Amino acid sequence: MLKRGEEMQRDLWTSLLLVWITCVQYSSMAPLNNQSQSLQTASAMIPRNRPSEGQRILSRAKRGWVWNQMFVLEEFSGPDPILVGRLHTDLDMGNKNIKYVLAGEGAGTIFAINERTGDIHAMKRLDREEKAEYTLTAQVIDRDTDKPLEPPSEFIIKVQDINDNPPQFIEGPYKGSVPEMSQVGTSVTRVTATDADDPVYGNSARLVYSILEGQPYFSIDQTTAIIRVALAGMDREMREEYLVVIQAKDMGGHMGGLSGTTTVTVTLTDINDNPPKFSKGSYEFTIPEDLGIGKPGGRVKANDRDIGENAKSAYSIIGGDERDVFEIVTDAQTQEGILRLKKPLDFESKKSYNLTVVATNIRADSITGGPYMDQATVKIIIEDADEPPVFTKSAYLFDVHENAAINTVIGAVAARDQDATHSQVRYFIDRHTDLERQFNINVDDGKITLAKPLDRETDMWHNITVTATEVRNHSQISRAIVAIKVLDINDNAPEFATEYEAFLCENGKPGQVIQTISAVDKDNPSQGHTFHYRLEMLNNPNFTIKNNLNNSISVLAKHDSFRRQKQETYLLPIVVTDDGEPPMSSTNTLTIRVCGCSRDACIILLLVIVVLFVTLRRHKNEPLIIKDDEDVRENIIRYDDEGGGEEDTEAFDIATLQNPDGINGYLPRKDIKPDLQFMPRQGQHCCLKGGGGAFFESS
Repeated sequence: MLKRGEEMQRDLWTSLLLVWITCVQYSSMAPLNNQSQSLQTASAMIPRNRPSEGQRILSRAKRGWVWNQMFVLEEFSGPDPILVGRLHTDLDMGNKNIKYVLAGEGAGTIFAINERTGDIHAMKRLDREEKAEYTLTAQVIDRDTDKPLEPPSEFIIKVQDINDNPPQFIEGPYKGSVPEMSQVGTSVTRVTATDADDPVYGNSARLVYSILEGQPYFSIDQTTAIIRVALAGMDREMREEYLVVIQAKDMGGHMGGLSGTTTVTVTLTDINDNPPKFSKGSYEFTIPEDLGIGKPGGRVKANDRDIGENAKSAYSIIGGDERDVFEIVTDAQTQEGILRLKKPLDFESKKSYNLTVVATNIRADSITGGPYMDQATVKIIIEDADEPPVFTKSAYLFDVHENAAINTVIGAVAARDQDATHSQVRYFIDRHTDLERQFNINVDDGKITLAKPLDRETDMWHNITVTATEVRNHSQISRAIVAIKVLDINDNAPEFATEYEAFLCENGKPGQVIQTISAVDKDNPSQGHTFHYRLEMLNNPNFTIKNNLNNSISVLAKHDSFRRQKQETYLLPIVVTDDGEPPMSSTNTLTIRVCGCSRDACIILLLVIVVLFVTLRRHKNEPLIIKDDEDVRENIIRYDDEGGGEEDTEAFDIATLQNPDGINGYLPRKDIKPDLQFMPRQGQHCCLKGGGGAFFESS
């Protein structure tokens, strides 16, 4: 029945179309007939003096016809050419000499004119969408002479539209998207159809849109073609893509109109409307005790039905990790939570951990709120690993006296295997740290003993490395540093700080300081050194000593009757003793040389030298700089630290007088007292200068 109804509607529309075409044809011819009658009436009112044909053409003051537009229906296909219209002039009074001529677009091919009656016919089937109008020129000529009887006149033939083009979606098929869970009425996209028929004539190009497929999810505005959401709560996780079929129908959507269709693929875009969800509520992992820092100990995964950024989660530990042993990070590729070790594990102190892990969405959605989260429990079981023994200390400090006997126990180290097996431990000394093998260690109890005598004055510290190895597994080795300090004993006697040699003038005064003596000791008592000095001959007739109260003494002459001719050298033994337990002492000898010193000879010699230099400078232009190594010099040396009083100021440096800029190119040293810079040369003798100094004269 439905099919029969459609056929009846199609027949009805066909009948109406034929009636409409017929009416249009006769209505298009009516103005032409009326026009012909009016033209004939107008021409009857014009006086007719029959001038010559040439004069008649040039003297016409009024056109003999007025052209209206002509119309022809497109796509008409009858057995005979279709009459478009008729041309007529008031000159046509049945005169057989008048001839109608047609020129312009399509003349002779598309349009033909009856040269006698002026009827114009369309010879071909016309398509308005190909060409909507034609411009032609009509003229009346004399049949015999072919001369124009009137000027040419232009007119237009318009092709009338029929609904012969369906709507088309040029840009289709379409794609659109809308967020899931969008409200009803949310715009998705817009489609556009075009119709090649005349949009200003009739309803052939007036389109109406409708949805053929895609309801009840979407709707379309029948005039604007905007597709909107028609169903609330569409969930992408349930269905992500919809295929919508859109129809565009002309004739305002009325029966008989033509239609075209297109498809629109509508995709629901994701919003964060789903929480992450762990695949199970609890996880259990077993990891070895010796797992390295930063190494993964297990993976957990919270799945999210959303996609993209909405599916990404961050993991965190919110409970069970009081000692901050673990951390959890996100694998960017797999979106798994990776448990990693932050601190070393100790099976012996804690064998398992129970953690609470949370997965939280990174992004919150403006529509649904959030962020969403889920949590799970993770149990981590620590598996005992074979670890090396552990020393009770990382470094040991022992001390031993330098006079300790061989095999003396210096100290002991201790290490134990903390594994469940509690393997026995053996101890060894790393001989690379004890090349001279001065120490031994008991392999069972870790006692360190002395193997060779020690000398604090040679090495005060000894640093050795002790290793502890499991008996059950020799590869498990640990090390500890042992520092051994050698304690001092009083095993070195004090002695002179240097070899002293003193000079004494024959006429020196009693009580004159000859030399200051100090001592050194290789030992290092904690309270510092205290030295005691005495003369080996307690009642020495020539010399005595004085304590300076700073661990030094001064040697003094007892009289002034020393003579070089009698005795030139004295050897003075001095005993130095320390305060150690037991006290140590040594005897050191001070050598004292007697010099023959004369004050008058010294003054005369200085005067002679000064006069000699002044004389030489007068006879030579160049400065006197003595460069000969055999120069005779007068050097002054001081042997008395206390000085000789005011008489010391009478000393002269003869070398300075010879060359103020330096002797033989060498300037005097400023860091040495002037009277100590030049020592006596071979063949020179010391002489007394004043009350305690001495100078040298050449022999």
